[in-house]
Amino acid sequence: MRLNRFLASAGLGSRRSCEELIRTGQVTINGVQCENLATTVEPSDVVKVGQRVLKSAAPMTLLLHKPPGYLCTASDTHDRQTIFDLLPTHFPRLFHVGRLDRDSEGLLLMTNDGDLALKLTHPRYKVEKEYEVVLNKPFDFELTAKLLHGISLEEGWAKAEEVHKLGPNKVKVILRQGLKRQIRKMFYALGYEVEKLVRVRIGKLQIGDMPAGSFRALTQKEIEGLVAEGAAYAASAPEEPAHTHRPRRPAYRPPYRQAFSKRPAGEEAPRPARGEEAAPSDRPRRPAPAKFRARGGHAAVEEISFVPRASRPENREGRPGKFSARPGAKPAGKFGAKPWLRPKPGKAKQAKPAGKPAPRPFAKFERRRPE
Repeated sequence: MRLNRFLASAGLGSRRSCEELIRTGQVTINGVQCENLATTVEPSDVVKVGQRVLKSAAPMTLLLHKPPGYLCTASDTHDRQTIFDLLPTHFPRLFHVGRLDRDSEGLLLMTNDGDLALKLTHPRYKVEKEYEVVLNKPFDFELTAKLLHGISLEEGWAKAEEVHKLGPNKVKVILRQGLKRQIRKMFYALGYEVEKLVRVRIGKLQIGDMPAGSFRALTQKEIEGLVAEGAAYAASAPEEPAHTHRPRRPAYRPPYRQAFSKRPAGEEAPRPARGEEAAPSDRPRRPAPAKFRARGGHAAVEEISFVPRASRPENREGRPGKFSARPGAKPAGKFGAKPWLRPKPGKAKQAKPAGKPAPRPFAKFERRRPE
């Protein structure tokens, strides 16, 4: 056992805080000061911190009935009640396996065995947990399929293993996951609010008649049953693959004739490498559809050279000027091809009076010419 883990199991705090005791030289092993964090401790070694002889605490696993209003944490900055306030002070340092939120109640495991906690909380070893849920309104059981299929939450894909009806507003839900506030968020996504949430079973451990706030020690047989259940499920259930990367196939579009050619069933179509052309095929090819032939898909197209309109022979004769409306058109007069300049009939241009000069409103701003 590593030295920092040994000190933490003796009740001196977390492993990180115990590392500070080792770095400062306050720990001795068999009378020799030790400052190496990688040191291991044997059962026959004598470990001291100052003048205090330390002994590793015996393994302990408790089953606690957590009442509502208690937090699953070792310390709280707002001085609220925690689950460790329910335990005697002479107990060794324990930590909770999983958690229940403040408003929930029910069974909660507490232990100082790290290996056991790993086997019960690792995603591969999914131990069943049963909950009784009371909703704010009658539950529509046609929505059960959505709970069993799964709902996308911020923490991940949340799904229930089983859903049973206990009453109009009461539902029994069985999970193998442990996402944060999973049941409350799943029902909230369906339009319901959870008024009461009680965990009544973990594996084969039942809450029974345990009063709220009470606890009891688990026997070795019960612990082995929990571990065996998780191991059996991990062995039977297929392991979920990680997100694998599928390489993209090279972008390739075969020629038109090859795309419509029929290949025998079971024969794999040869795919050329990127940048190479497909090998010619001797198989009979299907003729192109009529719509492609109508567009000139396989017909010889006669190339027509472009001739400007002004140079075409049908427009050369009868053109009075640069522009002409049609072949053989008569000249349009002095206005040429600009009829919009021709004055409208009935409106003759009025001549200016000869005796009166034209007004000059800005005459005072004009520059005077030298006399």
